[in-house]
Amino acid sequence: MSPPRTLLVTGGGIGIGRATALAFARAGWHVVVTDILEANGQAVVAQIVGTGGSASFATLDVRSTGQADAVVAAVLAERGAIDALVLNAGIAHKVPLAQLSDERWDDTVDIDLKGMFRVARAALPSMRARRSGAVVCLTSLMGVAWGWTEHVHYSAAKSGVIGLMRGLAAEVAPDGVRVNAVSPGYVRTAQLLSAEHSLGPEGVELAAARVPLGRVGEPEDIADVILFLASDAARYVTGQVIVADGGLAIMPQ
Repeated sequence: MSPPRTLLVTGGGIGIGRATALAFARAGWHVVVTDILEANGQAVVAQIVGTGGSASFATLDVRSTGQADAVVAAVLAERGAIDALVLNAGIAHKVPLAQLSDERWDDTVDIDLKGMFRVARAALPSMRARRSGAVVCLTSLMGVAWGWTEHVHYSAAKSGVIGLMRGLAAEVAPDGVRVNAVSPGYVRTAQLLSAEHSLGPEGVELAAARVPLGRVGEPEDIADVILFLASDAARYVTGQVIVADGGLAIMPQ
């Protein structure tokens, strides 16, 4: 019996990253959960292992090139390959334009965009050498179809994710590696439920009424799309953005 395929997911301790780790584990993958939230990440690993799955944890701050390189190297040394890479780690802080300093801008872009680049740069050479692998980047409706007031830095970073994904997809496709992105709509995560930085609980319920499918998404809804893109079922799909928003983007605003 061949060993299970290996997933490395960033921001895997909470929200969509956590749901993704659990979905891949259920599908028989070994999951490397990475996060700066060590307790959360370890809890995800414990849940996977406790239900008979295979998982490990590594602390990873995607702002650090050294950490990104070291974590990827350690996984490759232990597992022999990274078959799928899910670039999910990100932040979204509400900051009015007049208060948006260079430092706040740089911090968001460093995590939400450059952080993806750092981890992809470390992992892709081994995928290209093996002529096999899939990368999935998490963008947002705010990077695909909408602007978001008081989130200029976030919207810019998430738009940049699409350019990053397409550039990588074009470059590594001749080596048999696929790169795609998922654009969630409203998803019930701690970020969305934050009244300080996003909609808050009341705003989430109001938003649900605007979604054609009648509800906001759950992290598992997005995780299943990510799993599809990393699977052989999507073997002829690369350079694409899959919008998973319950139909929200097709509605007039």
